[in-house]
Amino acid sequence: MTRLLNWIAQIISITLFNVRSLPQRIGSSLTAVFGIAGVVAVLIGVLSIAQGILRTMENSASPENVVVLRSGATSEMMSGLSGDDTRFISEGPGLARNEDGPLSSPELFVVINLPMRSTGSDANVPLRGVSMVAPELRSGFRIVEGRMFEPGLNEVIVGVGAQREISGLEVGSTLTVAQEEWPIVGAFEAAGGLAESEIWVDAAVLQPAYRRGNSFQVVYAKLESPDAFREYKDALTSDPRLNVKPVLEVDYYEAQSAVLYNLITGLGTLIAVIMGLGAMFGALNTMYTAISSRAREIATLRALGFNAGPVVISVLIESLMLAVTGGAIGAFAAWLVFDGYRAATLNFSSFSQVAFAFDVSGSLLIRGIVFATVIGLIGGFFPAIKAARQPVATALREL
Repeated sequence: MTRLLNWIAQIISITLFNVRSLPQRIGSSLTAVFGIAGVVAVLIGVLSIAQGILRTMENSASPENVVVLRSGATSEMMSGLSGDDTRFISEGPGLARNEDGPLSSPELFVVINLPMRSTGSDANVPLRGVSMVAPELRSGFRIVEGRMFEPGLNEVIVGVGAQREISGLEVGSTLTVAQEEWPIVGAFEAAGGLAESEIWVDAAVLQPAYRRGNSFQVVYAKLESPDAFREYKDALTSDPRLNVKPVLEVDYYEAQSAVLYNLITGLGTLIAVIMGLGAMFGALNTMYTAISSRAREIATLRALGFNAGPVVISVLIESLMLAVTGGAIGAFAAWLVFDGYRAATLNFSSFSQVAFAFDVSGSLLIRGIVFATVIGLIGGFFPAIKAARQPVATALREL
């Protein structure tokens, strides 16, 4: 027990000595700190894009909602349903109802090219043909400017996300689509979900504009409860008149976001690792410089009876202090700059723009600081070993 206490006391003594000497190495120490801070800020910033997209997809889904596609289709773009199909789908058991009938919305999905505000280049913007039931199937839907479109008229409403990113979508302006003029009569929110990236119009008006006849691509419907999904799915998949695939909306959007989320996360991690190698070499250089400048002091401590173990641990502690400080600075900077920042990117599942907000979550901040800690451990390990192994007599002779 006495040896352990003595060992801990040695660690504390050497660590305090190292900390007090930091002002003598302020330049190299700050270089290591801000190098690591930059790496952490980039890592968190990139991963917050993926987190923001995932949050947008999650906000789009309701546990009571079901999405019905043609069997074999993985997205709305690949699906196709006839008018009769949508009628049979709306008659399935377990659907919630209002005074007008089942809460079921047959919808069309097309992509149009419109200029982005930031660059002026064309972006693929989703134009969705919906029924008047559609607002009841999107969480938090509300008109925030203007009014809802009138059924049967060439009127559109735009999501606030699309309005922020795409030019020419102000309420009162006119949109030219399929060689026709479409007045923009309103703007809407949908709890930060994917619908906010879209432009909505009456499906019955969109069908002839794109020569779709009496066809749709998807049906969104609300169940009486999530427990009704099994009965509803079994009824539709066993109906010989239908060839469809019902999916819970939560599962559908999870699959839709997987490709983009994994791509951004993978690229972000790769970039951070490459930058982290640079920061790691910076930490190595800082700690080697610190060891070289304190060679005589460390040798003196060894000669006075200090063990090699406390020397190694004290150097590692110093390296970790610099790394964690850099990680905390980088995490704070990332939160300050990126959290809530709004942007748009291409959703590879629908080949259309999706508007989202960067989401710097607590888990991302922790991940960034952990990454900085790993850099500090590796950056301090080899200098710590060198400090413990250097010959005492040789070091004492150095000027």
